Amino acid sequence: MRKTYDNTSITQLKDEDRVRKRPGVIFGSDGLEGCQHAVFEILSNSIDEAREGHGKTIRVNVYPDHSIEVSDEGRGCPVDWNEREGRFNWELVFCELYAGGKYHNEADENYEFSLGLNGLGACATQYASEWMDVEVLRDGTRYTLRFEKGRNVGGLQKQPVTQKKTGSRHRWKPDRDVFTDIAVPLNYFTDTLRKQAVVNPGVTFLLDYMGEKQSFFYQNGIMDYLRERVGEENAYITAPQHWQAERRGRDREDKPEYKVRLSAAFCFSQSASFCEHYHNSSFLEHGGSPDKAVRSAFVSALDAYCKNNGKYQKSESRVTWPDVAECLCFVSSNFSTATSYENQTKKAVNNRFIQECMTGWLKSQLEVFFIENKAAAEAAAAQVLVNKRSRETAEKTRLGLKKKLSGAMDITTRVGKFHDCRTRDLNRREVYIVEGDSALGACKLARDSEFQAIIPVRGKILNCLKADLDKILKNEIITDLVKVLGCGIETKTKKGAAAFDLSALRWNKVIICTDADVDGFHIRTMILTMLHRLTPTLIEKGYVYIAESPLFELIHKDKTAFAWSDAEKEKILEGWGRPKNATVNRSKGLGENEPDMMWLTTMSPETRRLVQVTPEDAAMTSEVFDMLLGDNISARKNFIAEHGFEYLELADIS
Repeated sequence: MRKTYDNTSITQLKDEDRVRKRPGVIFGSDGLEGCQHAVFEILSNSIDEAREGHGKTIRVNVYPDHSIEVSDEGRGCPVDWNEREGRFNWELVFCELYAGGKYHNEADENYEFSLGLNGLGACATQYASEWMDVEVLRDGTRYTLRFEKGRNVGGLQKQPVTQKKTGSRHRWKPDRDVFTDIAVPLNYFTDTLRKQAVVNPGVTFLLDYMGEKQSFFYQNGIMDYLRERVGEENAYITAPQHWQAERRGRDREDKPEYKVRLSAAFCFSQSASFCEHYHNSSFLEHGGSPDKAVRSAFVSALDAYCKNNGKYQKSESRVTWPDVAECLCFVSSNFSTATSYENQTKKAVNNRFIQECMTGWLKSQLEVFFIENKAAAEAAAAQVLVNKRSRETAEKTRLGLKKKLSGAMDITTRVGKFHDCRTRDLNRREVYIVEGDSALGACKLARDSEFQAIIPVRGKILNCLKADLDKILKNEIITDLVKVLGCGIETKTKKGAAAFDLSALRWNKVIICTDADVDGFHIRTMILTMLHRLTPTLIEKGYVYIAESPLFELIHKDKTAFAWSDAEKEKILEGWGRPKNATVNRSKGLGENEPDMMWLTTMSPETRRLVQVTPEDAAMTSEVFDMLLGDNISARKNFIAEHGFEYLELADIS
């Protein structure tokens, strides 16, 4: 019976539950990405201190238990009694969301340009931790705090010290009850610390990742980084430029004025292209205002140059951003005293004034640069026009293929039980080759029909290594698959069999999806054998994938997880504390899964596991296929004699 929805149904999350029960609201995800963002929240506080001139070294240690430590040489976060608020500062910083010392950066300039503006980071990370230890050195005192599961243990401890050193140290362990994964990988730390060294010139970042030590330092910031990314001198079309400026303005007439410090480094290159933006040291993965400014300014400046200097052919279209981006290497590092981030994860800014002032500044700088550097302007314009004309030629070819695909290549009425997708965008289309009609039904209900097509394989497919071509081409299952692929086959054929044409392939991904059992593995192997025999280029070019179905479904209270191996199963149970009432179910066959479960485990691009079939040595792959499935009986016997015992668990010997 449905429960009554009345005035008692509305509840409020309090204290640590505001983060622990809904971590995605603060960190953008309850998975590894969210856990990584929590790391950055603590790191950003140390970066703000260093940028204000308090300390030149930041240390990050990662330990085998996945706990993380960040220490700095800053002023040390105030944690003692706050007369104005009538509370200890440590309570405000670590136990109150929307509390901090960076709300009035324009007025008192404790932090003129700050990464942390929302007063969420330290508290949210503490709430999301299994435990956190804090040490602060300031005012001749060592302050220490301990938190467990979002609650303080033991209050504020104080010890007088004689040393003049100041700074903060935070060590915490992300909580598996909050995040689904806390094993933050090495590459996250190296990428993040390198980026922060780029936009904080003169600051050294020291990393110790479970004993593996690295340091990151850029004396000249984004200019050193630009040269590092582009590489050899002969890769430059134009010499690297570094421009800086300051502007003041407002996003709206009734809004307060704020300061913006602009900094950009760029060049045009023959071998590299990238466009990266940082704001108050935060890497803007999605760009926002700075990205819009760069696109507008560079396209406008290069279009004006081409028009004014007769570079366009008669009736030729103007250059666009993709034409410029293909040869542009650009890094911006901007700071502002008022920043409107897209959300707490700080992956984009959307300040109107930042976009307007940066656009105008870049346009005027480029205009002067092109006038004063004629050779550079000519070289840049020439390369951009080459990019544009190449793109237009490729677009005409693509449209021709698209027209062919939507017309004569339509196969929905010629292959039984094939269910096409709607999009005609070859970069998105993917086809699932599934095991049997039952799996067809489950996958059809679970798929995103916009870009996912389904074709079932009914029964055991023919062994294409042992059969001759005549027999292969008479097999309805194989001919249906060949029709669906659309690219023909790579072998001498009889009249009526289409020759291979990779450009006629209708899919960006060809995904083999079978049950995680012996029969499923057999069918998968037969399909791979067919592709290896008839269309090996699809494997070599990376179009072929295997969808891995999970082996286990684990349930404990309101938590559900999936494991693709025994090791993963054990890891999940270990993370849950090995509860006695946890249920471990062997995963069902594809046809028995509910649609939402099928989507989550096998078809969603966000959560599925695909293994790309890309043999490094085609000759060796051919040899293995031939040994296991071909006519080389002697080699197969020898292999079974030597390695057969390794596969006994897959055999039905009951």
